[in-house]
Amino acid sequence: MAERHAVDIIIAKRDGLELDRQTIRTLVAAYSRGDVPDYQMSAFLMAAFLQGMSSEETYALTDAMLASGQRIDLSHVPGRKVGKHSTGGVGDKVSLVLAPIVAACGVPVPKISGRGLGFTGGTLDKLESIPGLHTGMSADAYCRQVAEVGLVIAGQTAEIAPADKALYALRDVTGTVDFIPFIASSIMSKKLAEGIDALVLDVKCGRGAFMKEEADARQLAETLVGIGERMQTETVAWVTRMDAPLGRAAGNWPEIVEAVRCLQGDDVADLMEVVYTLAGDMLVLGRQAQTRQEGTAMAREAVATGRALDAFIRMVDRQGGDARTLDRPNERPGYEPAGSVNAVHAGYVASVDAGAVGHAVARMGAGRRQKDEEVDPLAGVVLNKKPGDAVAKDETLAWLYTHRVDALDSFRDAIGDAYRIQDDETAPPSTLVVDRFAGTEWQRGS
Repeated sequence: MAERHAVDIIIAKRDGLELDRQTIRTLVAAYSRGDVPDYQMSAFLMAAFLQGMSSEETYALTDAMLASGQRIDLSHVPGRKVGKHSTGGVGDKVSLVLAPIVAACGVPVPKISGRGLGFTGGTLDKLESIPGLHTGMSADAYCRQVAEVGLVIAGQTAEIAPADKALYALRDVTGTVDFIPFIASSIMSKKLAEGIDALVLDVKCGRGAFMKEEADARQLAETLVGIGERMQTETVAWVTRMDAPLGRAAGNWPEIVEAVRCLQGDDVADLMEVVYTLAGDMLVLGRQAQTRQEGTAMAREAVATGRALDAFIRMVDRQGGDARTLDRPNERPGYEPAGSVNAVHAGYVASVDAGAVGHAVARMGAGRRQKDEEVDPLAGVVLNKKPGDAVAKDETLAWLYTHRVDALDSFRDAIGDAYRIQDDETAPPSTLVVDRFAGTEWQRGS
């Protein structure tokens, strides 16, 4: 593409014109080839950000980014392959529990995940805190694992939506990340490349989510589902709350410990509510259950019988992880609290700010400020008290795991400040599950 042609496209978008599918595909393809320089694509991104994009343009951008790379073919694997994606949150280890449950119920689950950046943890970082486990694999190895194990959680290869990877890096430095058409096309271009037949989405809203407002989460859910349906992929989205950390652990190994315990049958109420809600839909989409209620019952049985934990261990073993560390995960060498946060007065926990916890956990070593920064696999927080719990003076609110002991006091302050304790008894939210969107309709709750 000549640079002059790119200028014409930028001007058209700057002036608020709607671009057709071929124009967007041509622009993205040219950028991927290096024919359009970063400064011109940056101008296009800002023009689209300021003028907005129609649903047709958003679909066209998704299609163009998907077409820039490989779309994995799992048609040789029996059954309907069902994917899952979360928009991210603090303590969000849902995939680590949900994917093995669904796989244990007979639905193949192929999943390409990402790493943590900022205050939200990444599934790959959590998995790679298991000694020896690797998430980088070729497309052939990915396909073999789905066929033979029924479950894979891997990283994005260079062949999967390379245009998205390049555009995301550009968005990150041009102030155009927080734009629903870009967010939706980025998510869906990767998910649709996984080889799935259907998809369940967990769109989070609240203090610990990228979408702070429920209205924005709803708009994103509608956009994601619309793209999936246009791409002939049956797609369902749930909006769930992320005001407090999900479960009790936030970090990498701390979340693995909690995920294993849940697969062993521990009832971490808020976490398992989300897991079982999503499992019901995944099992219906995978044709293993007739109703969501039946799917939820099947998921509970998979946990109770140990089949879900077995599926997780098979995946860990296949991906090179030392499954023996999961037998007694709390006894892993070096995994000891560096300190605690104690209540300064008695009362009841009114709230725990997930965003504040997430930022603190990242500074403790569990997150990264830049994409290539190393993370501490053992760093994190385990909450001893959650919203609604009674607290005595000097009682432990949270345990801190970090090797950055020189900053321990600042971590204590940050986690302590995330807690709001009041004198009057308070109840936690009755449910984290807000609403479900499928087709063109919203349905209330679970």
